[in-house]
Amino acid sequence: MKLNALAATLDRYLDIARYADRSNNGLQVQGGDEVTRVAFAVDACLASFECAVAERAQLLIVHHGLFWSEHVQITGPHYARIKTLICAGCGLYAVHIPLDAHPEVGNNIELARMAGLQDIEPWGAYKGATIGFVGNLPQPMPVRELNARLEAQIGRGLRLQLSPLTQPSPPRGEGFARRVAVCSGFGVTFLEDAIAAGADTLITGETSHQWFHPVEERGLNVIFCGHYASETVGLKALARHIERQFGLQTVFIDLPTGL
Repeated sequence: MKLNALAATLDRYLDIARYADRSNNGLQVQGGDEVTRVAFAVDACLASFECAVAERAQLLIVHHGLFWSEHVQITGPHYARIKTLICAGCGLYAVHIPLDAHPEVGNNIELARMAGLQDIEPWGAYKGATIGFVGNLPQPMPVRELNARLEAQIGRGLRLQLSPLTQPSPPRGEGFARRVAVCSGFGVTFLEDAIAAGADTLITGETSHQWFHPVEERGLNVIFCGHYASETVGLKALARHIERQFGLQTVFIDLPTGL
């Protein structure tokens, strides 16, 4: 398939023009004219580029691209990254917020499906668009059980912050999830939006020290999947879509950060 045709098709399918995003979404580095094999990775880094070249991919699709609307000198490590792609004739396509928000192959809809949510609806306003999802479990579930369900599908390493306000008494120490909001990456910033949507549990990626007490005080259970792990699922779904739609070979490059 022609690279420019594939990139244009992805632009439309992922609706990249719809979202206000620091990422320069779309084709960031031109590659060879023909694409038969597409690699996927969360991050645009030298390691993912070297792996894509070793896999003989003509295009690498990433969630976190090289260009973020700021001027960057093409020197040092940045030069080494771009040189690796250009010398191998491997293109780079980045899709950030549009992949979080996509209703078919996005990170957030995939996490919602993995959690087993029903009555899923868009949620989470971000710069004039909606990027997350919220839904209900068929019946109340211990948050630890929901955590284990997600771990079984995206890997171990998730952690919980159980709110004392959602724990039954007795027994204590076991929060329950009923209505669940989902926003990958650093979605803990959507804490108040989740509460406003009636959620008792939020599934997201990472947190920071400054968010521990706001979560504790607002009465919301939070499952932190890890930023990296929470944003592998949309890329894998997009890979399956590309295989089905275009008959292209795909490979996922797994370079976990543990964060």
